[in-house]
Amino acid sequence: PVSIGMSMDIASIDTISEINMDYTATIFLRQRWTDERLCFDGNKSLSLDGRLVEMLWVPDTFIVDSKRSFLHDVTVENRLIRIYPNGTVLYAIRITTTVSCSMDLTKYPMDKQTCTLQLESCKT
Repeated sequence: PVSIGMSMDIASIDTISEINMDYTATIFLRQRWTDERLCFDGNKSLSLDGRLVEMLWVPDTFIVDSKRSFLHDVTVENRLIRIYPNGTVLYAIRITTTVSCSMDLTKYPMDKQTCTLQLESCKT
């Protein structure tokens, strides 16, 4: 198994829809793991073009209850890949996602809603 560190910043919550029972948010997702096959001599990290991600193993992380999501690509795909001499890989992406949120509006306008943003990984 590979241990994956993960962090996420919510850049914005763009919309909340009581009618569709969902919300849309833009997030920055960062994942970090070590792949010994990528070790190299030196003391500086390498920043790679985001297009090279197709040539690397990356975690199969997904957003639970996502209705639709997209990666930002203006002017290029908003992906960062940085490899450190010890084989540690930093992979960062910017995602906008619309996520289901079951809301209980029976106490409107005195209601309080809790919507989650969960990430999971497929296990085989």
